[in-house]
Amino acid sequence: MREVNLRIIVDDPVPGVFLRLQRGRDELVEATDETATQVTFDFTARVGIPLPNGAPNFLGPFTQGPPAVRFVYIRVGKSAGQANTAFDRRAKIPLGGISTELVAKALANPGAVLEVHMPGRGKDGTPTCASVKLPSGAWKLSAAVPSGRCTP
Repeated sequence: MREVNLRIIVDDPVPGVFLRLQRGRDELVEATDETATQVTFDFTARVGIPLPNGAPNFLGPFTQGPPAVRFVYIRVGKSAGQANTAFDRRAKIPLGGISTELVAKALANPGAVLEVHMPGRGKDGTPTCASVKLPSGAWKLSAAVPSGRCTP
């Protein structure tokens, strides 16, 4: 089975609020990189037999949900292990926007990563939560994964 490198970049996160990538049911994984303006999570997913509609089938400990609507959770505040915050949320980042063509390009280029940017704040200024609506074409092929990436 083949693996693809994935990267989620949270833009403009709320200062002082923890963000963690969910692995499995409740394991928390720290960011690969964190600055005042971005929090980055690097991880991998296995690519299984394509779905009946030909879409990629992502597998592994970071992927959640049924095959046709796979997603990844970014946990926020208390949910991310931060006791002293009012926020207790999860943001659901859909993998459905990753096309078969993008997966093929990533697999053909060792070290390539499929990357998406998501907003760190909702319209009310608090941390993003619930299902994140990504625009069409949000997932892009990007540069190599840094050496500190998270793997299953």
